[in-house]
Amino acid sequence: MSMDDPIGLCEPDAEPIAKLAPRPAGLPRRTLAETLRQQLADEIMGGALVPGTRLDETELAQKFQVSRTPVREAIRLLDASGLVEARPHRAALVARPSRARLEGMFEVMAEFEALCAGRSAERMTASERHDLEARHGELRDLVHSGDPQRYHEFNELFHGAIYAGAHNDYLAEQTLATRLRLSPFRRAQFRNLGRLAKSHQEHDRVVTAILRGDARAAADAMREHVDTVRAEYELYAEASLP
Repeated sequence: MSMDDPIGLCEPDAEPIAKLAPRPAGLPRRTLAETLRQQLADEIMGGALVPGTRLDETELAQKFQVSRTPVREAIRLLDASGLVEARPHRAALVARPSRARLEGMFEVMAEFEALCAGRSAERMTASERHDLEARHGELRDLVHSGDPQRYHEFNELFHGAIYAGAHNDYLAEQTLATRLRLSPFRRAQFRNLGRLAKSHQEHDRVVTAILRGDARAAADAMREHVDTVRAEYELYAEASLP
């Protein structure tokens, strides 16, 4: 292990998540369980861990040189996304959500985010609108870097600004909870060629409508954006997964 990889997460052939730059200001520090979840999710999404593979807590704790507690929590988070089938008193199994299940999750996500965007168009304060424009500008700069992980992290801040701008705490909580379940799939689609630029263009339509105060246009643009994310993930899965 090294100072850049303090928990031994980085395998030689795995995406070096733990070595990426610090998370953007405004995002909470990622817990050990969340880091493990992301590492395992990437291995599942990339085909290194195929459906049916056993995920034994003790073996994973030894592999990553951590206690079983964060491993258990990571498996719980993966189970919520449908990437793992947790079994009482037995090792969890790598799974893959059915097409119908995944489409259902994206359908709910689209409606939640559309509602947030529409309410934000009506309720955002001047300072919140300024913050949204700033987040949009950060993502524009990252398009040129071609770094899907950094784009994903700043993308969380962009969408979080819209959730907050809706001024409905319950809606924000439910939207974020659904977003977390879909996080592995949303992250994966950013690896598609040209996807970062397309994502920013889709955001631009959302931002323009919110700044105009046009709730219907903002909701429609956001719903279309999430539908495109789903379609992009399907393209990624068809090309990359076994």
